[in-house]
Amino acid sequence: MRRTSARIEPRLAGMAGALVGALLAGGCAAMPDSGGVSKIELSRSSAEKNLQVRIFPVEPAKGAKPQDLLAGFLDALTADDSYVTARKYLTPDARTSWNPEAGINVLAANPGHLKVSVTDNDTEVSIPVPGQLVSQVDDRHSYGESPRKIEFNFSFVREKAGEWRIDKLPDGLILNEVNFRNSYRQVDRFFYAAPDPSAPTAAAVTNQDVLIADPIYLRRRIDPLGSAVRALVSGPSTWLGPVARSAFPAGLGPNAVESVTLDDNRTGHVTLSGVDLGSATACRRMATQLLYTLADQGTGPVERLELKAKHGGPVCQASRADEPATGPGSLAGQMSTRQFYQRADDGVLHETRGDAVGEPVHGPLGRAQQSGRPLGAVAVARDGERAAAISADGHQLFTVPFLDSLPAMPQPVLTTPSRPGSKGDDGLTSPTWDGRGDLYVVDRDPAGPRVLMVRDKQAVPVAVDDLVGRSVQGIKVSSDGVRVALLLKEGKDSKEQRLWLGLLVHGGTKDAPTARITGLRLANPAFQEVLAVSWAEADQLLVLGKEKDKTQQLQYISTDGSQNRDARLLGGGEMGAVAASESRATNALPVPPVLALEKEGGKPYRLVNNQWRELVLPYKASAFIYPG
Repeated sequence: MRRTSARIEPRLAGMAGALVGALLAGGCAAMPDSGGVSKIELSRSSAEKNLQVRIFPVEPAKGAKPQDLLAGFLDALTADDSYVTARKYLTPDARTSWNPEAGINVLAANPGHLKVSVTDNDTEVSIPVPGQLVSQVDDRHSYGESPRKIEFNFSFVREKAGEWRIDKLPDGLILNEVNFRNSYRQVDRFFYAAPDPSAPTAAAVTNQDVLIADPIYLRRRIDPLGSAVRALVSGPSTWLGPVARSAFPAGLGPNAVESVTLDDNRTGHVTLSGVDLGSATACRRMATQLLYTLADQGTGPVERLELKAKHGGPVCQASRADEPATGPGSLAGQMSTRQFYQRADDGVLHETRGDAVGEPVHGPLGRAQQSGRPLGAVAVARDGERAAAISADGHQLFTVPFLDSLPAMPQPVLTTPSRPGSKGDDGLTSPTWDGRGDLYVVDRDPAGPRVLMVRDKQAVPVAVDDLVGRSVQGIKVSSDGVRVALLLKEGKDSKEQRLWLGLLVHGGTKDAPTARITGLRLANPAFQEVLAVSWAEADQLLVLGKEKDKTQQLQYISTDGSQNRDARLLGGGEMGAVAASESRATNALPVPPVLALEKEGGKPYRLVNNQWRELVLPYKASAFIYPG
């Protein structure tokens, strides 16, 4: 897990502060924003302790019984020898037909000791292998939570030499959780976000090249660079496919990758065979995907990428310095490091940078409201030039430029009715901006709850597929504008809120835009109550939640729904408001600090080098806000 463009292996060291920072993202207070931060620790799971364990496989012993062969075969699957030893447990026909790349079944533990009685006259035997499935990785290297009981069937035959061998077996791998974490690591491949056909012309041009991460699992120690490139050219995961676009020709398979190297000057070199690299623009777009994909493989920063075809043709390059910027997170905005807070007494919005006490923002949000009632949740746009604000009663939404020339609050862009008998759980909540300039908000009107996109003061309903009796309570939109995190209430009367991930598919025309959230997937099913969530990195969210009968936990969760058990953050104490920037670290700019307010007393803090330091403000604050 990282706050730079290159992933640090094993994605643990020195990252506690950055991890918390990404979670406690704020601004849009309607997504719950309380939780423990007074104590920060890294827990060392059994998987993390074994990250560097090398397993050396053992070949089949002479005279081994079927159950011993099965145990040896399962152990050999974890070895770093490209399954050379594992295949020695198979018959010649099975060696040819077995496909270890068909996917991975991750079990909670190894199958128990299986006793099978065989006599000297037996020539065939079958062994059913039960297990508790935790998750699966498909043939495109994508992870999915799928806890359930499962059974695998293995058949054995006695060969002419009298030795037993595995004759029939399921394709793919069977690994326990510890061996899976030891042998595989999560990395990212990058694709372009699908364009919005309804976007204004200027926005469409600006946003057409932003990269989005597609997390996958690859072997830690077997050709990591080549494996990543082969996975990239094969296309995106099934889940991300509806909103992802690749510059590589459709149907290009992994065999097209001829060579992948990284030289001492941090330049990657990729050669493809059997492919036309097309125009210079098309070739450069491919090279850009490769640049950021290789930079995520734990090899340190990759500054340049050179792409060429095996049999001649154009040679193109991509660099981090290329303009326009296309890197992951580039739509988070250059203003994403700016820090804001709301005064507790009158709701006035102040801007502060570092240790500076700050000044009120320009325009109506920098002045006390004429009604005397402070505004509700505020979300600063990613361009830093305006903000969205919800009225004190929760039933009006304003977009307000930071302009002194604006004498008073503008007319609301959205109004939702107040229903008789409301218990305070209706109205508007969770304003959030994407990097395209669109604003999203949840309307919890009991007569018709809905998600809305506000573009140029036009409110567009956003359909949400497959809610199945759930209701949306909060939303966080990624800066690329095609992925969302949703807090869904489980049933009408339930208090459970779970985190779901979805895709935001744009359509329609400039005059009649449409938007739909689809592909919902549950993130970390163990969390029965999610208290806070924030987009953190190109492929990560940081989540504060609770498992049943357990204390609050901070966890790093990928957009594939998987939890990083190698870097778990624990928090103690209670905070009433927290915020952090979605900005990615660069060589020139560090990650902006986490800002937090105590739940009792409202004392402000900032997180520096994993230590909470009190922040001096001239006024008591009710919320901290970063753009987004």
